[in-house]
Amino acid sequence: MFSSQNQKKDVVLALFKDNRTVFRLKDVAMLVGETNFQSLNTKLNYAVRTGKLQNPRKGIYAKPGYSIEELACSVYAPSYISLEYVLQKAGLVFQYDSGITSVSYLRRDIVVDGQAYRYRKIKGEILVNTAGILQQKNNVNIATPERAFLDMLYLSPKYYFDNLNPLNNKTVYKLLPVYQSKALTLHVTKLLQNA
Repeated sequence: MFSSQNQKKDVVLALFKDNRTVFRLKDVAMLVGETNFQSLNTKLNYAVRTGKLQNPRKGIYAKPGYSIEELACSVYAPSYISLEYVLQKAGLVFQYDSGITSVSYLRRDIVVDGQAYRYRKIKGEILVNTAGILQQKNNVNIATPERAFLDMLYLSPKYYFDNLNPLNNKTVYKLLPVYQSKALTLHVTKLLQNA
């Protein structure tokens, strides 16, 4: 029993030594080299019951004070943070929204620990193309303002932008081929000429 307790501490210790704050079961298994998922799940659930870890969603474990951006990228994979969340941070839209918006292979609205997460579905070829997506060390994939701008116009062509000045037009035109849409290219050209 003593060695079992040491292993539980080792799992928690390994998680706290890692820079990430959110982990899926398979992430933990790879981190600690555990192949028995049932045993690992039992250890993680014990850590949750004793308050060392949180379990914000089934199959996801987090350190206390976890990153909401990291959770957004972990709930559904592949996905990346984009749309209103990035546009608002970049100053392209002024209306405040506390929700995190992501692009993924499905459409879902969820609430975890009082935080709203919205996922919008986009074509697979666009989703897996990493052009214009910043991949950070802590498993956060976030679109550049230019990529978020194009994602939004691709999904909602009539969306209104308050300010297009923060955009780098050259980058926007470089990213346009990702979408393979003549209508989007025409719409973007017209918007940027009138800005």
